[in-house]
Amino acid sequence: MKAFSFAATPQLHFGAGKISMLSDIAQAYGNKVLLVTGAQAFERSPWGASIRQQLDAPGREILHYRIDGEPTPTMIDDAVRRYAGEGIRAVIAIGGGSVLDAGKAIAAMLPLNEPVKDYLEGVGTRNHPGSKIPFVAIPTTAGTGSEATKNAVLSEVGEHGYKRSLRHNNFVPDVAIIDPLLTITCPPATTAASGMDAFTQLLESYLSTAANPLTDAWALEGLRLVARSLRRAYQQGEDPEARADMALAAYLSGVTLANAGLGVVHGFASSIGGYFPIPHGVICSALMRVTNQVTVRKLRTTGNKEALTRYTTVGKLFTSIANQPDAYYADHLLETIGIWAVDMHIPTLGQYGLTAADTERIVSSTDNKNNPVGLNKEEMTEVLELSH
Repeated sequence: MKAFSFAATPQLHFGAGKISMLSDIAQAYGNKVLLVTGAQAFERSPWGASIRQQLDAPGREILHYRIDGEPTPTMIDDAVRRYAGEGIRAVIAIGGGSVLDAGKAIAAMLPLNEPVKDYLEGVGTRNHPGSKIPFVAIPTTAGTGSEATKNAVLSEVGEHGYKRSLRHNNFVPDVAIIDPLLTITCPPATTAASGMDAFTQLLESYLSTAANPLTDAWALEGLRLVARSLRRAYQQGEDPEARADMALAAYLSGVTLANAGLGVVHGFASSIGGYFPIPHGVICSALMRVTNQVTVRKLRTTGNKEALTRYTTVGKLFTSIANQPDAYYADHLLETIGIWAVDMHIPTLGQYGLTAADTERIVSSTDNKNNPVGLNKEEMTEVLELSH
C-alpha cells in the first residue's frame, strides 16, 4: 500500500434540524459575528428569518455581507476593508458554494488586511501564513463540498481571466452545519448543476492517480448516494431523504477532492470559468460525459486495467443488471451521465457563447494532472468540440 496523508475535516453537525445549533455555536466564538450570504437568496428563503433570529441574541452584534455571484478578489478585498478593524470573532457563511468560498476567503484575509490576489495560486507570489478568523460553513446547496475543503476558489472573468484557489490546510472550516432541509428550496436547475458537480468531484477523486484507501471508501459511498438520489432530488425537490443523500454526497466530495485531487473536467472548469461567466456546476455537467468517454477510450488503448476496473466498479452502482462484462458497466456509466445531463436540462457550453474559436486558449491553460491517463492537446480539443 502506498503512503498517503489526509487533511483535517471540520467538526460536522449533519441532519435535519441541525441548524438549530447555530446560536450556541456562534456564542462560543464571541459577541461580534460577520454573516456572509448571497445577495438575495437568504432573505427570500423560508428559513432566513429564523436563522437571523437565532443569531440576534442579546449582546451579540451581527454584521452582514452579501455576495452577488461567484466571488472575485475585489469582493473579498471590499469585505476585508470594511471589517478588518471591527473585531470580528467569527465568520459564518450560509449559502451555496460561492458564498462558502467567499466566507472562507474573508475569514482568511481579515487577519492580514491585504489584497487576496497576492496569495492566489498561480496568480500571486506570496504564501499565506494560515492565520484566520474562526469560520463556520452552512451549505444551502448540495454541490461544491466547500464546507469540507481547505481552499476558496476566486475568479476574475474576462479575456485575461482566471479561476484560482486561496489554499492552506488551516482554511478547512472549523465547523460545518449540514441541514438537508435548507436545500429543499433549491430550484431544479440549481439542484441539477450542483448535484452534477458533486458527482463529478466524487468520480474524479475516485479515478485520481492520487487516490488512497480513505478517499476511495468515501468517494464510493458518495457515488452510491448520487446514484440513488440525484435525479429524485431534481424531480421531487421536497423529498427529505433525497436531499439528505445529496447533502452528504456533496460533503464527501469535498473531503475526497481535498485529499485525492481532481481530473480533466475540473481542469477545464478552472480555465473556462476564468474566461466565461458560466456557473461552475454547468461547466462540469456539460463536460463530464465526453471527458470520460475520451478517457475510457484511451485507457482501453493503453491497457490500463486498474483505472478501467474503477470505471467498472462505479458503473455497477448505477444499474441493477448483474453478470455483464466489465466493459458493459463502464459504458453504462458514460451513457448514464449523458442521459442525466439531458433529462435535467443541463445547458451546453455553446448556449453560454463558447465557440470553436475559444478552444486553443482553453486547452493551453487546462491542467489534467490527476486524470487516470493524460490527455494530449488533440484529445482535449476533441472534448471541447464535442461539448459545444
